[in-house]
Amino acid sequence: MKTINWKTAILAGILGTILFDLAGLLLTGTWWDIPGTLGAKTGLGLAYGVIGHYSNGILLAILFAGIAPSLWGPKWLRPIIFVTGEMIALVWLFMLPLLGAGVAGLEASPMMPLITFLRHLAYAIPLIFLIQYDIKALISK
Repeated sequence: MKTINWKTAILAGILGTILFDLAGLLLTGTWWDIPGTLGAKTGLGLAYGVIGHYSNGILLAILFAGIAPSLWGPKWLRPIIFVTGEMIALVWLFMLPLLGAGVAGLEASPMMPLITFLRHLAYAIPLIFLIQYDIKALISK
């Protein structure tokens, strides 16, 4: 039975969220749009939004680390399946409608589903290399 490497999962969550934000910057031209929205909608400001956003990224990486051995498919595909399922259930069908953007954000922009998908793929990169594969072992080969 495999246990969670907490340090690796936390690091993967932080790095994944940074990549998510960088992809957002490249795709939308806006930095920290998610933390800004979280801070504004809660009335608690940008600092709360950043903490909430990065905490969510860490929590998702820890959740993935716990369930990854139970997912099917090659190791590189498991994080992509995970983030796609998470994105559909929690972002497209819950968060975006809650924010008034409609299902998958289509009322905000017809590009929103593609943008959210690409951002989540960027988030998955550290999950592939840090959680699914031992990066030290890959480098030393």
